[in-house]
Amino acid sequence: MSTRLDLTQDVGALTARIVDIESVSGAEKALADAVEDALRALPHLNVDRDGDSVVARTGLGRSERVVIAGHLDTVPVADNLPSRVEGDLLYGCGTSDMKSGVAVALKLAAALEAPSRDVTYVFYDCEEIEAERNGLLRLSRNRPEWLAGDFAVLMEPTDGTIEGGCQGTLRAEIVTRGRRAHSARSWLGVNAIHAARPVLEILEGYEARMPVVDGLEYHEGLNAVGVAGGVAGNVIPDECVVTVNYRFAPDLSLEAARDHVSEVFDGFEVRFTDGAPAARPGLTHPVAAAFVTAVGGVPRAKLGWTDVSLFSGLGIPAVNYGPGDPNLAHQRGEFVSLEKIAECERRMLTWLG
Repeated sequence: MSTRLDLTQDVGALTARIVDIESVSGAEKALADAVEDALRALPHLNVDRDGDSVVARTGLGRSERVVIAGHLDTVPVADNLPSRVEGDLLYGCGTSDMKSGVAVALKLAAALEAPSRDVTYVFYDCEEIEAERNGLLRLSRNRPEWLAGDFAVLMEPTDGTIEGGCQGTLRAEIVTRGRRAHSARSWLGVNAIHAARPVLEILEGYEARMPVVDGLEYHEGLNAVGVAGGVAGNVIPDECVVTVNYRFAPDLSLEAARDHVSEVFDGFEVRFTDGAPAARPGLTHPVAAAFVTAVGGVPRAKLGWTDVSLFSGLGIPAVNYGPGDPNLAHQRGEFVSLEKIAECERRMLTWLG
């Protein structure tokens, strides 16, 4: 099957074409090749490639530059390829997360020969897997000049609503210790699993913050996501580990979030295993305000972590905005509304036209 992309076709049909080019994380080459070939055919764009990430830029000398970004990869296929259309709905792997957003970005790249702002289009690999393989992270380290801009739109699924910034996330292990003994003589030991009860009580009584940041209300969460302990069926365990996940609002740095978790579990051994910073909405920036005006609707906070955090780390305010429904992401029956895709394209054209 040919992997050629026709950027003159309807955005819904283009989405279906992109969906049918399988691109599970780590195997994006065929789609990246197709995207690169389609963009290199557009004389108004300068196109570069790093691995399976493709970056295309206008060079009109405008006073502002915006970045429009989307990942090419999907989670593993679950008997949901090829795509199919039923009424207004396009079904298939990646339809919502986020090949419909990629299709919109490609249509903009083809249609806007002289946009009102200079535009950088970024199509990157390996977003759905471990962070160290993320193509946008690789570009931010190796080619930060390719990502330079005043404002960024990450076309993650938001069901057509602007979602500002993102929550930060960290995981920590809360460790309780005891003393091993034979379970037939348990009084000779100290049960570390029993000692974890206060940790769970702290979590059960925890009251999550709901701070307002740049006009958007975030809802934090601190929850146990795993418990590990036990040696054998006849041994009193000497260690128990409760893994917690803290989703924090963008008024906290990653360091401040770690300090908060340490304070909550004061007196316990706390081991931080990973973390990613939050990103402020940045909706007060003039370019962002113009985007909100053009797109319409009432922005909301992004409850989750996305790659807008990487743009924030580069000093670029960013939002999430795409036609897919985030609640359908990664599902076997994933779908997207064709009208939502067309609406997203119209609104973005209004903003950049």
